Amino acid sequence: MNLKKLIIFSFISFIFSSNLISQNIEPGAYSFNKYLDKINNKKIAVVANQSSEINGVSLIDILISFDQGIVKIFSPEHGFRGVEDAGAIVNNGVDEKTGISIISLYGKNKKPRSEQLEGVEVVLFDLQDVGVRFYTYISTLHYVMEACAENNIPLIILDRPNPNSHYIDGPILKKEFQSFVGMHPVPIVYGMTIGEYGQMINGEGWLKNGIKCDLTIVEISNYKHSYKYSLPVKPSPNLPNDKSINLYPSLCFFEGTPISAGRGTNSQFQIFGSPDLKSLEYSFTPKPNMGSKNPKFNGVECYGRNLSCTNNLNYINLDWLIEAYSLSSDKSKFFNSFFVKLAGTQTLKKLIIEGRSSDYIRNTWEEDIENFKKVRSKYLIYLE
Repeated sequence: MNLKKLIIFSFISFIFSSNLISQNIEPGAYSFNKYLDKINNKKIAVVANQSSEINGVSLIDILISFDQGIVKIFSPEHGFRGVEDAGAIVNNGVDEKTGISIISLYGKNKKPRSEQLEGVEVVLFDLQDVGVRFYTYISTLHYVMEACAENNIPLIILDRPNPNSHYIDGPILKKEFQSFVGMHPVPIVYGMTIGEYGQMINGEGWLKNGIKCDLTIVEISNYKHSYKYSLPVKPSPNLPNDKSINLYPSLCFFEGTPISAGRGTNSQFQIFGSPDLKSLEYSFTPKPNMGSKNPKFNGVECYGRNLSCTNNLNYINLDWLIEAYSLSSDKSKFFNSFFVKLAGTQTLKKLIIEGRSSDYIRNTWEEDIENFKKVRSKYLIYLE
């Protein structure tokens, strides 16, 4: 490392470490000494978005200040700046600040093509995940790992804390319901960081033809799964705060029903409702905003519940879903095909229609979760 790089490195490291004393947790990206030598003088592709930052400074900008050779940026769902609607096709482009080409992994291709990796010598992966199966960053990770393995390119994951790492819950995904919102046989909340999850993808042979990715994990410092971690940056437009992230595993089921989960409001994934639930007192009216240009029930008053003051969950709450179904005036149209993709099984829908209680339903997946925990334990980096 030359003198200029050393001075910059020492200064930034001092500032960042000083700012982190109060919480002690340091994401992998902060540990420059663990990965700069692995990428120095190489052509680098970075999988990144707005969450790829260190105390408000973009990882891309920091690496450029170190004279690192970033030749390409790959961006996930919601785009490099993290402002696109959920499910919206994101096009390729160029970062205006740096002039680096951006290739979308949520557009025409979700997996980097060989020609897109031509000349790349190492890939850095730095995305803030939220530890939920249908949050698509782990699907992007799968395809990036697969592309790296096929093209003999090493992958370095800069690990970050999982804000939903304190519990494991939900049905295990069945193979016949695999999709981009669920690619692997894991519960909805799986209790692993994205680095640990990458190790599991490799170790369980989930990549095509069982190939293995040359994978390095830059670990989080001072971290345990039980530690509460407040994200410094929104991981996506409709998860604006800690409460929405905590409620997301429970409320995202409504995306597969005629119920709004608050998109088009300032309380995304903290409220739910529809024009049909008139017996509930709370009301809201969705309107277009960043991350939801055309929200469900745009401009129509909805009735439901405000959950923003509920206690933090350490399980998936099914009571709200069951309540909304029971109050629906047309139960035959309550569940759509996307619901089954989110659930990863037909069983949840079936049991709700049968009128089963949340406790009954949760008991149906307990044995599967215990079996998953045995698999999970092989890939853990951090203490519980």
